[in-house]
Amino acid sequence: MCQIAINIPNEVLYDTKMNIDEANQFARCAVALGYYTQSGVSIGYCAQIAGMTEKEFIKYLGQNHVSIFHFDSKEEFVEELNNA
Repeated sequence: MCQIAINIPNEVLYDTKMNIDEANQFARCAVALGYYTQSGVSIGYCAQIAGMTEKEFIKYLGQNHVSIFHFDSKEEFVEELNNA
């Protein structure tokens, strides 16, 4: 597994009232969210990046207004809804 480090100014931690662990978790979640929304990385891998279970990550996506459902058209959505 690859490890990436970023530098965050102390003032940002002060302004956000985050400690180092909270800032680290925030960054992990932000990276996972970006990979999911911009690069199509799977929920499983993104959950690992965020340090969450898949269920927790799906909930996190919902809290950030990101749907796990992707439909090409309204008709496809209606068809899936009728099949449910």
